[in-house]
Parts: sequence; C-alpha cells; structure tokens
Amino acid sequence: MIGGGQAGLATAFYLRRAGVDYIVVDDQPAPGGAWRHVWPSMTLFSMSDFSNLPGWPMPHYTGFPPADHVVKYLSEYERRYEIPVVRPVRVTRIDYDGLFHVRSDAGEWTADNVVAATGTWSAPFVPHYPGAFGGEQWHSANYPGPDPFLGSRVAVVGAANSGVQIAAELSSVADVTWYTRHEPRWMPDDVDGRVLFTRNRERMLAILRGEEDPGADSDLGDIVVLPQVRDARDSGLLRATPIFDSLDQVDADHLIWCTGFRPALGPVRLLADAAPRGLYLVGYGDWVGPGSATITGVGPYAKRVAQEIANNVRSQKNA
Repeated sequence: MIGGGQAGLATAFYLRRAGVDYIVVDDQPAPGGAWRHVWPSMTLFSMSDFSNLPGWPMPHYTGFPPADHVVKYLSEYERRYEIPVVRPVRVTRIDYDGLFHVRSDAGEWTADNVVAATGTWSAPFVPHYPGAFGGEQWHSANYPGPDPFLGSRVAVVGAANSGVQIAAELSSVADVTWYTRHEPRWMPDDVDGRVLFTRNRERMLAILRGEEDPGADSDLGDIVVLPQVRDARDSGLLRATPIFDSLDQVDADHLIWCTGFRPALGPVRLLADAAPRGLYLVGYGDWVGPGSATITGVGPYAKRVAQEIANNVRSQKNA
C-alpha cells in the first residue's frame, strides 16, 4: 500500500482483519499524512465523536479538533493496530507484468495487489489566468498562518471552505480581498460535518446498491460556517469580490490560491489509466466516492477494497 495517512490506515485495518499480509510505504517522516502540513488554525468540520477511523474512536476534544489532535490520533491508531509502515519512502516507479513491481528510493517490492492511498495534498491546483502578478503567490497547501501577512494587502481566491477560512483568519490582521467566481454559498449555520457525512453516506449506499447516484446535495451550500468564519462574515470583514479576468488586475502584496487539489497519483497514474487487476484507489474524494476523502467517510471504501483483495488472495491460493 502506498500512503500512510487516514485512507491507508483505514485500509490497513481491514486488511489486518482479513488476514492479508501487507506493507505500507509512506513518504512522510512520521505518522499523520497530510494533516502534518495543513495550516496551523485548520480544524475538522465535525466533533471528535463523529471523526473516527474504523475500530478505534478519536479521543474526545471539546469543539472542532485541530490538526495536532488529528495527527496524534492517527499516530496512536497506527501504533494500536501495529500497522507495518516503512517511512520515509518515495515510490518512483511501478511496473506491472502480472505482478506489481514497486520501485522506490528505499528498495523494491513485488506484490499481487497495490493500494494507492496517496491523497491530494501534494498536488495543489492553480488555475491559469492571463497577465502577471508582481507579489508573492501561495496556495492553501503551503499557507503558513497569518504571521507573514500582518499589515499587508492579501488577495484570497476560492469560494469553498479553505478560501473562506483563510480569508476570515487574515481579515483581522491584513487588508483582504476575497475573490470568488460566484456568490458565496453558505451552509446553514447549524450544519457541520455530521450532516455532510450523513448525506454522503446516503449517496454512497445508493451507488453500492447499483442505483443512480442522487448527486451532491447542492441546496446545502459549499461553505461550513465555523465560528471564526461566522464572526468575520457577520462583522462585515468578510465580503466576496467577483473574480478578476487577469492577474494584472490584482493589486495586492500576496495572492493565495485556495483552488483545490488533484489526486496525487504520481507513478500510479499510468497504471490507473490501464486499470490492471489488483490496483485499487482509496480516499480521493468524489473521484472515488462520496465522502471518501474524510476520516469518517473513508471506512466503507477501505473495507470494500480490503474484501476484494482478500478474495483475490484466496482465489490465487486455490488456483
């Protein structure tokens, strides 16, 4: 398995229960996956009792758990279930000739099955706009918190959660222009990750039953109204500005792109296009299935993949 974050750990849990021999290779120096790299004030959208990987609940946290609480949970989860993770390992190439040959800077492995659980954080997306911007550009993937922006002019691009959270945080310490392609679509103030998870689970179950995907619940909105976001919005500090047509129009010292991510498939990408038997993808958001990029939502997808791998292993032994 490639990737030791939340998707990799959930899949490892079910592989362990199925009695399948496996190993996890992870490119991080320590447990925690992408949560090791989020901005300091980022939190979950759900309370701790609704943010669980399979088997062991997240320890209690009052309010929305911050990143360090999540990292600690993932670290303890890995130790609790004795998940065999080798790190840091950077996979450089994967060949397939009936078996998978996984090559890395730490050696080579041969496997009947490969699970890609590399997430999206290392593949930030920045859209193309004409013109040039003379200041410093950032992405939510490397946003370090407010300190470098004190007293400056900051343009934040993005109408979803990362954009509004970063714009809200900076609005009290900098002159912020929040650019969006459309009017902000606020969720009701009482909606958080629990509601989103329930709706994603309904979509997932419909898909697994072979029914038509009912689609995302678009009438809910795009933005979870966390306390800091609500305060900035209600005080008037957080106001949306229509997106620019050219970078020449951006008058700011900093430009922060909060424009999302793409699956960080790396050397798996070419194999994914060929879709050989035994290759599985877990935890890439709607690209894989509703809610699969969340801590609570990844479990059913991880369980299904582990079951398919266990079936493959049994059929190979009986062949």
